[in-house]
Amino acid sequence: MIVARQKRKENIAEYLLYMWQVEDLIRANKFDMDSIRRTVIAHYDQSDEVKKEIEQWYEELIEMMRSEGVMENGHIQLNKNVIIALTDLHLRLLKSPKEMVYNGAYYKTLPYIVQLRAKSGGQDLPEIETCFAAVYGYLLLKMQGKEVGAETMEAIKQISSFLALLAEKYREDMNGELKLED
Repeated sequence: MIVARQKRKENIAEYLLYMWQVEDLIRANKFDMDSIRRTVIAHYDQSDEVKKEIEQWYEELIEMMRSEGVMENGHIQLNKNVIIALTDLHLRLLKSPKEMVYNGAYYKTLPYIVQLRAKSGGQDLPEIETCFAAVYGYLLLKMQGKEVGAETMEAIKQISSFLALLAEKYREDMNGELKLED
């Protein structure tokens, strides 16, 4: 909750990856609050009052995951809404003649997106979600100590750079600083 709140303000891409990790953490703890209290909340160096807030946040996420049918896989609507907002911004940026740097980054990333979509077994994810899925998959491999090939590293670097630019544009947009038209 504390980390999510901070990341949401500072970097929407990091926020989304963190929230996907929280979803997987809840799944790993089998939706059991006692387990989450022991393995997650107990490690926070916070007051009992803040720990209660964190506990309530996890309980709410568990309820969302149950009610939205994403107990085994998938993402809650809260996280899907971030993808929708980023996709909307992405499309607006592509249409803007002022965003040549963004367009260049996108077209440099596009071959990797196409390649990932072809490898995904027909999953028809939006392009931005495909990018996040690639980075998240890479992070999972790193956590498991698995080797990542040079070609994959090249793709992840480009996708990460592109998502960082999109996150910066999102922050600008949220602060009213993004001017896409004259």
